[in-house]
Amino acid sequence: MNRFNFIKTEIEDLYIIESAVFGDSRGFFQETYNKREFCENGLTMEFVQDNHSKSSKGVLRGLHFQQPFPQGKLVRVTQGEVYDVAVDVRKQSPTYGKWVGVYLSDQNKTMFYVPEGFAHGFLVLSDTAEFQYKCTNFYYPEHEGGIIWNDKDLNINWPVDRVGEVRLSDKDGKLAAFRDL
Repeated sequence: MNRFNFIKTEIEDLYIIESAVFGDSRGFFQETYNKREFCENGLTMEFVQDNHSKSSKGVLRGLHFQQPFPQGKLVRVTQGEVYDVAVDVRKQSPTYGKWVGVYLSDQNKTMFYVPEGFAHGFLVLSDTAEFQYKCTNFYYPEHEGGIIWNDKDLNINWPVDRVGEVRLSDKDGKLAAFRDL
């Protein structure tokens, strides 16, 4: 029995992942990762680090990437709702500079696999959101890079009308333009 639905996006290697949720009056159970099923669907990554963040409404984290030690990320929201975005920054890719956005929430329980070679970020749409992700490489702060969230060349359609003011860290407010990568 397959417990996962792997939805290919228009960008190669970028997947939206739905998994079966079993619920009753007591609550629910959801399997969020199964190496065998992921491998059977071509996702053979190995995870080495798990992260968990909590943010308030309007917080935008990203768009981050890491070079020369790129991180693939399997992301999901366990409380609240975010708009999650991945941008292809693989220079040899036919979809270089293209992006995909997906709504992730504790209600839809959808996951998003953002492979190595992508910039990644999210905007919190609910009062608070808890965001969890598994990474294929360790975090090296000295190798972190990023793209400003509102880059005109990328033209990401963030749902900012749902949050009022976008709130950035000082670091994220100073990220580079896509054309300067």
